[in-house]
This record gives sequence, structure tokens and C-alpha cells, in this order.
Amino acid sequence: MREDQDLRIRHGVVAGVVLALALTGCSSTEEGTDEGTSGASEPAASAAAVDLRWRTRPDNQAEADVYKSISDEITAKNIGLNLTYEAGNSEGSPYQDKLKTELSAGTAPDVFWIPGTDVADFAKAGLILNASEVASAAGFNAADFYPGPMDQLQVDPATGQKADGFLWGVPRDVSTFALYLNLDLIDQAGVDDPRELAANGEWDWAAFEETAKAITDLGGGVKGFGAGGWWANWGYFVNSAGGSFFNEDRTACNLDSDESIAGISYFQNMYEQGYGVAFGEDPEPVYKSGKLGMFINGRWATPGTREITDFNWDVAPLPTGDAPGKNWLFWGAYVINADTADPAAAWKLVQELTSLEVQNKVAELGANIPSRTSADAITQFLTYTPPENNQAFVDGIQNDPVAEGPLWNGNWPAFDKAAGDEVTALMNGSISLDEYESTICEVTAPAFE
Repeated sequence: MREDQDLRIRHGVVAGVVLALALTGCSSTEEGTDEGTSGASEPAASAAAVDLRWRTRPDNQAEADVYKSISDEITAKNIGLNLTYEAGNSEGSPYQDKLKTELSAGTAPDVFWIPGTDVADFAKAGLILNASEVASAAGFNAADFYPGPMDQLQVDPATGQKADGFLWGVPRDVSTFALYLNLDLIDQAGVDDPRELAANGEWDWAAFEETAKAITDLGGGVKGFGAGGWWANWGYFVNSAGGSFFNEDRTACNLDSDESIAGISYFQNMYEQGYGVAFGEDPEPVYKSGKLGMFINGRWATPGTREITDFNWDVAPLPTGDAPGKNWLFWGAYVINADTADPAAAWKLVQELTSLEVQNKVAELGANIPSRTSADAITQFLTYTPPENNQAFVDGIQNDPVAEGPLWNGNWPAFDKAAGDEVTALMNGSISLDEYESTICEVTAPAFE
């Protein structure tokens, strides 16, 4: 199989650079060292800097500018890297599609960020480097990062299970969902503050529905809640009911289980009662206009929300269903082009970009949460306000979340498309809940073939 051939080739490439690492002193990060530094040792004075290109998908120009400054600062450290930063397009799968085209053409960057869901797709196609040996030689410690993403980055594509000898990248950041609140509308509706209800263990689906109804009843086009139409929004309610997208070993669909159906049924009912912005409509502009009481989104929505001056806002945890926790743990990873000319230098760049120092510079913008698990990382993140209640994001990450993950035993893009089309049909009334239940795993089955 092509994947097996590619893996053997990649192992051979990596093995060839391990000795070079030992001789040049590139990227030596020992367990127990200060994680706020890259851990990269100084190269020999006579060593020429390696030219590398790298790419992320920034949400706005301010974020792109920060990445550019980080790139320039790493170059200026004189550690043997001469970097060129490229800002990718900012929305959805076209970013990944462009990368695949460039990888096939041999014009892709040496290091690039991709969403967690896409790691398996890129790895199985032989597009990214298995960096296990080069990382091991550099003293990389996977325990410094949240286990959900790291587990998915250490999977053997042949089995779909975590195994020694595999490392497809390092998490750049993590995030989780929270409820962005219009505190003025909540006050006008005369309902309890969701932050206080959550602190008392009373912020459940019933309280969420009651709050959404009371806000909607204010009239004037105001709605109680809004959520995007993509998989994570409806998927949270599936998770929170005790359901899941996949069976335990992630080899088949589980969206027709009793728990999964209970979750999607609750989500559908909230819209049928008129409490939400129309399914599929972007709720963020409605929220920022002051016409939406509660808005489900990730940390990445914070920079835009910080622009609000017309009402008081903060964040709260998502309401809980029968299964406590079960928020999504979103993540993306820096990965290495399988055909990079210098794997050792590319790995050194990945170490620099995932140091706590660099992660904090990005997190301060508001859109990201460091992927490192240390107390220092969390304490510093809590200072990046507004919102004041940043603890809601930390709780979501630490309270049994479901890690966004690639589909190693299948095709995630195909599953996402098939499931998303079926959920959209359910939400717009084209099919009934009974029809959805009887067909959802049938229409997604080809994704596992």
C-alpha cells in the first residue's frame, strides 16, 4: 500500500537525520527543563542558517502580524533558522485543499498548521513527516501537552491505534466551546445569571431552555441562543447526552444510538420552539448587534467579541446534559512536510513555535489557549481578559472533554459531509427525526470503507 511505502520512506529519512542532530546539537529539550524556552541549543558559529517556510491560518490581520513578528524573532535568535512566514487563507477546508495541491506539486511550506481533524488524512496520504525519531533524539516530552491531541498525533495509520514510533506533529493550541453571554439581555429577561447557575451546579439543559425562552420572549427580533451549523455545535449536544459520533474504537458510526438521538432531538427542539437564530445562519453578527442572548462558540470568537461596546458581556460554560463535561477539545497541530529538505531544522522550528513563550504571545490575542498543560500556562491564560470568566474555557478543557480527532479508520471529510447534510435535512424539516435515526449511519457508512 502507498501508505506503508511512504511510512518506510519517512522512517528512513528521519533515521538519516538523527546522527546529524547529535553532531550539530539541534533542538535539545530535556524533560524537566523550563518549558517557556524552546530548548534549542546554539548551533556552531560556522553553521549556515537553513531557509524554511512555514504557514498558519490566521483569523485576521492582527493575528497574521503576530505570527510574522514571531517568525522574525526566531530568525533573529541566530539558532540556524532563516524563516519566511506565510499567512494562509482564513476560512475552512480551502486552506487544507490548497496545502494538498502544493504538497503534490512540491511547492508547500516546510512546516504548517492543520486542524486536528485533518491529521489522519494528511498522514495516511504520506504528506507529512513521522517525526518520532527526530523528536526523540531532541528530547521531546509528549506529556507536556494535553493528552487528547497528543494521543491522536501518535497513531499508527495501519491500525488506527496509538503506538510507539509515531509522531505526526505537535499541538499549536487548544480551545473549547463556551457560551458568550449578553448580560444586559439576561438581566432584562429576569432570569438567573448562567455563570452563577454553573457555579452552583445548576446550569443544565432545562435551565438553558428556560433562559433561551425568557430572552426570546423579550421580542423585537431578539433570540435566546445561536449556534453555527457545523459539526461541533450539534455534536456537543450529542456528546452531552452521552452519545458520540463513533463507536468506541472509531470504526463505525454511533449517531443512531439512543443517547445520540436524545442529544440531536433536544437540539432540534430548541429551534422548533423558535428560541434560536435560524439553523445554518451565522449567529455572530446577530450577537454582536445586541440581538442574541447566548452564543455558542470557541475561544477564537474572543477577539471579535472584544470589539463590543454596546452591551455587557462575558462567557459561561455550556449547559450540561446527562453526561457531565463532554465539551469539545479543539486543537490544531504544526506538522512537517514529508518532503522537507531538512527534517532536523524543521523539527527545531516546530519546537520553537510550540514553546510556552511563543504560545503565550498568540494566546494574548484572545483566539487561542496554550496546548501545554503546566500551571504556568493556565495561570497566564487566565490573565488574558476580557472575558472575565476565562475559567469557563479552562473548565471545559479539564472536565472530561471529547478531543476533536481525525478519523484514522475512515475518511473524516466524507463523514463530516454526509452527517452534516443529514443533520441539515433534519433541522430544515426535509426529514423527520425517525427518518434521521434510520438513515444517519447508513449514509455515513461509506466514510469507513
